[in-house]
Amino acid sequence: MRFRLALATALLAATSIPAAAQTVASADNAEMTAIYAGDQAPRSGSGATIDWSVVTPQDEARRARTRELLDSGAFRTGSDFFNAATVFQHGSTPADFMLAHTLAVVAAARGRSDAAFMAAASLDRYLQAVGHAQVYGTQYRTPDRRNTTQEPYDRTLVSDALRQALDVRTLAEQEVHRRELEESYRRTAPR
Repeated sequence: MRFRLALATALLAATSIPAAAQTVASADNAEMTAIYAGDQAPRSGSGATIDWSVVTPQDEARRARTRELLDSGAFRTGSDFFNAATVFQHGSTPADFMLAHTLAVVAAARGRSDAAFMAAASLDRYLQAVGHAQVYGTQYRTPDRRNTTQEPYDRTLVSDALRQALDVRTLAEQEVHRRELEESYRRTAPR
């Protein structure tokens, strides 16, 4: 019950930020834009081609520099906060995912409409990282490179209407996507 109340409070807070706080006229931080581009570059192809032994240390360095920029107050625009959220979404700890969620909420408040999905995805990732079920259904895993799952997943807490409001696939769309991912992995898995 406390979890559901905390989730409802977080969603309410995200949608009730004063308009004055949402409007910040400034240019995007060029360094954060470059960090984001570096984060996305290895992820632009198939997951099977990513050399994680190379990408993981690069991700760690990007998160460290992003944290320095954040702590110094270098972010002003929705894009700055969105880009930082994406970098932390690719982290490895619950704290990384919670920070990604917070940054995504700020990005949405500053006008990045695509940050709504990031807020949902980072919360799902955080919940799974701390041993709880995801609630939006944004996280897919194929641990054996054959069977794709979203579990643990509480499909009843959030309605499809709320999922759609955050640009998250409906339950039916998620099942189609899960099957597509599974088929893709099965085609490329070693036999």
